[in-house]
Amino acid sequence: MKTIRRLIYVEVLYAVAFVSVGFLALFFFFDFVDELGNVGRGLQPYRLTQALLYVALRMPSHLYELLPIAVLIGTIFVMARLAQSSEYTILRTSGLGPWRALRALLGLGLVFTILTFASGDYLAPLSDRTAQLLKARLGGGLSIGTTGAWLKERQRYLSYNVNVFAMTSDGHMSRVRIFEADSRGFLVSITQAPRATFSVGGWLLEDVERTEFSSDAHAARVERVKLPTLSWPTEITQEMVSVALLKPERMSTIDLFQYIRHLEANSQTSQRYEIEFWRKVFYPLSCLVMVVLALPFAYLHFRSGGITTYVFGGVLIGISFFLLNNVFGYIGNLQNWQPWIAAGAPGFIYTLFSLAAFGWLVLRR
Repeated sequence: MKTIRRLIYVEVLYAVAFVSVGFLALFFFFDFVDELGNVGRGLQPYRLTQALLYVALRMPSHLYELLPIAVLIGTIFVMARLAQSSEYTILRTSGLGPWRALRALLGLGLVFTILTFASGDYLAPLSDRTAQLLKARLGGGLSIGTTGAWLKERQRYLSYNVNVFAMTSDGHMSRVRIFEADSRGFLVSITQAPRATFSVGGWLLEDVERTEFSSDAHAARVERVKLPTLSWPTEITQEMVSVALLKPERMSTIDLFQYIRHLEANSQTSQRYEIEFWRKVFYPLSCLVMVVLALPFAYLHFRSGGITTYVFGGVLIGISFFLLNNVFGYIGNLQNWQPWIAAGAPGFIYTLFSLAAFGWLVLRR
């Protein structure tokens, strides 16, 4: 049985690697063509080599998105080729029953699941952050719209609305504004700083202009002070500011969980981020679904040249899963579905489909 598993594993690994490299090369070409329009622009000249580096840093994100599809196509190709050459028939007569074959493929699928999780939770966020910082250095910073990002935080007796216009290439914040309000919602102070950095337990603001509002029974007063530095205690981390300026899918699972807790603690909607969190949980498991879906192809009868049709069918199934995964995310966000349902429904649907195909084509026939 070890020899059989080694044969199948090696063939599938080679096929999945080949499909992954092919897809990544295609995405690299499309991304590079899209970046050519930015060459020569920015505060510093955007060179061709920097465009190549930026596109290369985007590849781990594409790998995370494409791995389940590559696993499906590669496994279908191997199973269909073994069936076409009658090698799988020999393996069956050697003792490779349907359940043994399923266990063997699930073991391989578990390896791809771990690889997908690692690429999406560690490699892709790191490379994406590096790519965006590279773009920020050349373009002047990361920002959204004309006002930047807005965040909110509640502390014991006060609440804060924070505006960060952009993040620089060195991870610092520019044009920071902090609006402080008391428990009644009255404005207490406005703090502005052209530059701020992250420190332990808070932010360190530089060249601060602070306007304080106070009132008593006799009169209202406005005081303005200037400070070279000001330490502001806060639980808003660099990752939280980054996700407010970037997309939530570029965060790791732990960072998403912490940001969701921060939003809930400050009475802000977190539906979009909860869906992305559960998608991060369920998406790597789709590799297990894909190998189960590919197993029935080993029990089909192929004519000469018929393998191409089935591989093309595998490509269509993989693309449909990718599209359905995105569509359910958007619909769940618009219709206010439970986040775990919106994120897990595509995988559940394809799990039922793969088990039905396994029961019909493998066990029954």
